[in-house]
Amino acid sequence: MTSTTLNARTTVPGILGVSRAPFLPLAILLGLSGSLAQGVGALNISRMLLAVIGITAAHIMVNVLNEINDDVSGLDHETERTPFSGGSGALQAGLITRQGAWIVAIVSGLVTITVGAVALFSYGVWSLVPVIVGGAVCIVFYTPWLLRMGIGELAAGIGLGGLPVTGAALLQGEPLRPAVWLVALIATCMTFNLLLLNTIPDREPDAKVGRRSLVQRFGVRGVAFIGFASWLIATGTLVGGVLQGALSYWALCALLPAVAFALPYIGWLRAGASVPIPIPVLGANVIHNLGTHALLVLAWVIAGR
Repeated sequence: MTSTTLNARTTVPGILGVSRAPFLPLAILLGLSGSLAQGVGALNISRMLLAVIGITAAHIMVNVLNEINDDVSGLDHETERTPFSGGSGALQAGLITRQGAWIVAIVSGLVTITVGAVALFSYGVWSLVPVIVGGAVCIVFYTPWLLRMGIGELAAGIGLGGLPVTGAALLQGEPLRPAVWLVALIATCMTFNLLLLNTIPDREPDAKVGRRSLVQRFGVRGVAFIGFASWLIATGTLVGGVLQGALSYWALCALLPAVAFALPYIGWLRAGASVPIPIPVLGANVIHNLGTHALLVLAWVIAGR
């Protein structure tokens, strides 16, 4: 029985479900962090808000397209859902029809395109073209191609992490400050980890539909070490940026979520990276992403740059 026959209605919970609403604060924080890292003392608030709207709309679009594809392929009918993986279940529960999901994807796509058009033709920020093209590739080809090529996690890290930060910063004006590159690298590593660990519970269903995630190539223990290396890069970049003066000392507060993630993660790793991966580890991964960027934003505000 398909999702469209379970319930012919499109509901608000269904829209929020396929949009993966609990993860959207990350998009907002990335837009704010990138803008503040570049804005220094001359932050353009309207451009920052435009960046936040565009990044959030793009995140919604890729989330909905992924949900639709996973419903069509049958993947989300087989996954064992956790609060962080396995899809939202909105389509399978009949909270939204496939047609309704497509409408959400189209509307969010139109918002994304409109924001890009304003940035290019109204503000003349043509340096955004490579970011827009790169983001479009990650969005359009993420589910049908990139996930099947074994680079889905990397594409997500760049497309949903580094590029949004860079794009928000470019919208403020050039040239980019060193802080922007540091925050973009941190965002890339952390978003990469967010997708990396969330593929572990779905590794068997993913394999059935032809996806080649890193956990299928390197195993759970291998992925656990890859995730730890990515955490080290993100954390080291943050500390290095402070020591070099590119980030204010207030940014060190953002190490608190890094420690909060590392404690359960290292415990899981030392225990042999057993499966299923503990829910507290997946939860700490989300908190690491949201908490780090939230505290970076707070650091920019307190430091006044």
